[in-house]
Amino acid sequence: MESSDAELDLQRSVHAVLRELSAQAPALQSNQGMWRWSLHKKVERDPGKNPALVRILLRELEKAENEDLRHVIIPLLHTLMYVLTKATGITEELYHKTYAFCTRLLTLPTPYCTVALDCAIRLKTEIAVPGTLYQRMVLAEQNLMSDVYPYQERVFLFVDPELVSPSVCSALLLEIEAAQEQQTPEACMRHVVSHALQAALGEACHPSALHRKLQASSRRVLEYYFHAVVTAVEQMADEANPSRAEHLERLEEIYYSLLGPAVAAKGRCGSDTLQDRPPSIPLPSPYITFHLWTDQEQLWKELVLFLHPQSQLRLSADLEALDLQGLGPDRDLARVSMLSTDSGIERDLPLGADELLIPSSPEMERAGLQRKGGIKKRVWPPDFSMPGSWDGPPGLHRRTGRPSGDGELLPGVSRVHTARVLVLGDDRMLGRLAQAYHKLRKRETQKFCLTPRLSLQLYYIPVLAPQDPTASRPPELGELATFLGRADPWYESTVNTLCSAIHKLAEMPLCLDTTRTVDPFILDVITYYVRMGTQPIYFQIYTVKIFSDPSQGVTEDIFLTELKVKIQDSKSPTEGATPRRRGTPDSPGAELSICYQKALLSHRPREVTVSLRATGLVLKAIPDSDAEGSADCPPAAAPVVAHKCLNVSVTEVVKSSNLAGRSFSVSGLHSTQHAFRGL
Repeated sequence: MESSDAELDLQRSVHAVLRELSAQAPALQSNQGMWRWSLHKKVERDPGKNPALVRILLRELEKAENEDLRHVIIPLLHTLMYVLTKATGITEELYHKTYAFCTRLLTLPTPYCTVALDCAIRLKTEIAVPGTLYQRMVLAEQNLMSDVYPYQERVFLFVDPELVSPSVCSALLLEIEAAQEQQTPEACMRHVVSHALQAALGEACHPSALHRKLQASSRRVLEYYFHAVVTAVEQMADEANPSRAEHLERLEEIYYSLLGPAVAAKGRCGSDTLQDRPPSIPLPSPYITFHLWTDQEQLWKELVLFLHPQSQLRLSADLEALDLQGLGPDRDLARVSMLSTDSGIERDLPLGADELLIPSSPEMERAGLQRKGGIKKRVWPPDFSMPGSWDGPPGLHRRTGRPSGDGELLPGVSRVHTARVLVLGDDRMLGRLAQAYHKLRKRETQKFCLTPRLSLQLYYIPVLAPQDPTASRPPELGELATFLGRADPWYESTVNTLCSAIHKLAEMPLCLDTTRTVDPFILDVITYYVRMGTQPIYFQIYTVKIFSDPSQGVTEDIFLTELKVKIQDSKSPTEGATPRRRGTPDSPGAELSICYQKALLSHRPREVTVSLRATGLVLKAIPDSDAEGSADCPPAAAPVVAHKCLNVSVTEVVKSSNLAGRSFSVSGLHSTQHAFRGL
């Protein structure tokens, strides 16, 4: 009876989450995210409810698939994967059912197939080697050093104090500090060992005795068993066909060595009392560094310190002072290829000592007029060895920054770091982020030191200004946050709903009692966002050069979503030019020429040039909301939003005459360029 009541309670919580995803009422929308958070906390406090919650979520996902309710598939799938990552005691049958459901989603269009593929890849590893997802996430996020899994991640939280209120900044800082005080390296190592043993052994594990033994172990003993468990899990996950039975046998040896044969043989049969309930194994929040954005170079400096911490004392704008290549003292090795200046014909090339050919031989005749490539590939030294972490273990390479799929990198340089840059603010903060990222990429073109080693991912949480009590209507989201919500319904239900309540949550007092477990809501949403935000949305970064005044030179501006330019009036004619007649006023603005590509029905772009007189123009890289359809009802599928077009709105000056003389009126000209090249 007790189990059925607990399952009914979980069922009601899941239905509340579904009502939030489908509701359009403001009363329900204001609480979106709370039900998902409370659902995770229920199973975290009572791990025995995890199998029941997995079954409920699977039933709802299959129902949504049959009824074509696609707008709830991705949020429910992320919730299910989050539970499977943290849970122990999940049967192999439930894992296989979840994997089969993800493979069925591969027939759907993007983004469902891409999210389902990512989940299927992770589930395949988890089925063969239970506990792999949890272990890899904790090792990477907490920077726990391991030779078999060297990947590291860090979350950089950037807040502009001019755009975010001091109360929100203080609340974020307090939540981060309170959470990190509870997750010391020793505590994280205990969580990894306990989770791996419980996930593999199941009912044969005595969780309470294991918890007490790990708590009483010294740092040296804890590190020994930590490295033993991590090595066993990663070596098995690294195999082409991992054996679940062999993995169980390896962890049983570690388990018996840790607890001893007498205690380990009891299993869970001796822990059925309510007082001896298995302790929960939390998933620590990632290591987050809090930064106030006050310097244009701050993003680049923090990324360099993350890759090369010992360079803190000599960090400057001079990139030559930083040796981040990892290629030894010979800097010439950094050039993978060099440009050839010869004619490209083999008979014109000087022959080396090992290339001497006998005159009138067949090889000499064939080498007559053969072309040779204009690029000479540099031969790497024979003693140049690759580090062991170059290829790394397979599996979660997309989530952990493995170089596979990222293009050709420098030999000897392994991309084992992932930087998740999270910014809080409005659209102005994103404009500053775009400028900082443009400067970073410009540095990389001169001498790349971050790109080969770092996987950079950008995240955004909108934060509105505090509402004025006298305001008649609540503040609205910025254009980019609204656009992201339309492009990704999961982002709308998880992140956008937080900004309306973040000021209220920031003003609530935080319990700083270190003896209690802190459950900060804002930090939990941030953690859930950076972990489960697997659907990327790419944006163009536009650079614009404005030629306004020849005496002042060219003005360059960087923008991400929108740029407004006011065109100055034309100057008076120079000396020697024909003077204007008296009484004829100069028209406002200046002559403007616009050249863009017009898409035709035949899919053949045509160059169009428009010349007009204007007083200003607006460049927008985000389409209007009208183009994506009405938002009155939840869509059956996520809309396919085209965000690679550039809308140009020009304020045109049109001349007109009246009885009093000549006057000027203003009209608008709209043109769209679908193939504008950005960075």
